[in-house]
Amino acid sequence: MISQLKSYLKENNAGALIMSEENICYFTGFHSTNGYLLVTGDKAVFLTDSRYIEAAGNTITVCDDVLQIRSLSGELLPLAEKLGVRKLCLESERITVARFQELKRLFCGIELVCDGALDREISEIRKVKTEAQVEKIVKAQRIAEKAFAHILTFITEGKTEKEIALELDYTMLRSGADALSFETIAVAGEKSSMPHGVPGERKIKKGDLITMDFGAVVAFYHSDMTRTVAVGEVSSEQARVYDTVLKAQQAGFEKIRAGAACRDVDAAARNLIAEADYGDYFGHGLGHGVGIEIHELPSLNPSSESILAPGNIVTVEPGIYLPGQFGVRIEDMALVTESGYENLTNCLKELIVL
Repeated sequence: MISQLKSYLKENNAGALIMSEENICYFTGFHSTNGYLLVTGDKAVFLTDSRYIEAAGNTITVCDDVLQIRSLSGELLPLAEKLGVRKLCLESERITVARFQELKRLFCGIELVCDGALDREISEIRKVKTEAQVEKIVKAQRIAEKAFAHILTFITEGKTEKEIALELDYTMLRSGADALSFETIAVAGEKSSMPHGVPGERKIKKGDLITMDFGAVVAFYHSDMTRTVAVGEVSSEQARVYDTVLKAQQAGFEKIRAGAACRDVDAAARNLIAEADYGDYFGHGLGHGVGIEIHELPSLNPSSESILAPGNIVTVEPGIYLPGQFGVRIEDMALVTESGYENLTNCLKELIVL
């Protein structure tokens, strides 16, 4: 992975200063709240303070040096000069204006490039998952699935949305998750019409649909899944909406393969929902990449210009949301292959009535 970045920098006769926690973690396998990764076409050096230096030295194997830094101004510039850096690329999407101005003062005499090119290159590298990265994501997904199986025995009338969300969180962490992928969503009844609704004190009652969106993190890699279940009974419209969403997801899956345009995958699901007269109620994109961050490239949406490649992992999550009534979303993760896809989510998708 870091070799790909080195090749890019060598071609452009430049160095790169990586400062974001996510990208440092991606390239080194080490996470800290203080660190700098200086990379050239030939060398990679990680710098951190006394809080992390021992752990970094014991963990990082892809860098030529792991150095303790006491003063950014006193040590980073001489190191860059020693490595022959005359042009230094920065992560434009992850840097504040104030930090950029600070670095301009610090690296006097070195050309700073903050035009988005480095961000795009790193995103392209991160889009294709290695076998080891896929294994971590699958392990995280299996933990989430274990939590889902448990929550089906936990949900009863009278439980609150917040209780359901907390039980999912606790079960994932107890089952081996290093962290949660994001703040768990568990919304019921009329609140399920909000795709990113916040769990509250609303109590579950008969006839509710409950949408749960959650995921686990293992070794810094995320999983993401959504299931909608019913309590007690379902109306004919609830059943129709659920069936439409399920068919839309399958339509999207059938378009996934290496070389497919992301917008075409989105369109397959979106058109099916529109044909069922619910087109106005599916407002978000069909899916997104998942990896060391919960939202990565490629994106499955109507405006995407990306083409799927082997090793991409994307969510497929169509939804229909009827304001003030209810909503349905079903989400799996797909690993793109040369001939199609592998569904990484092993959970039943038929409507479950508790």
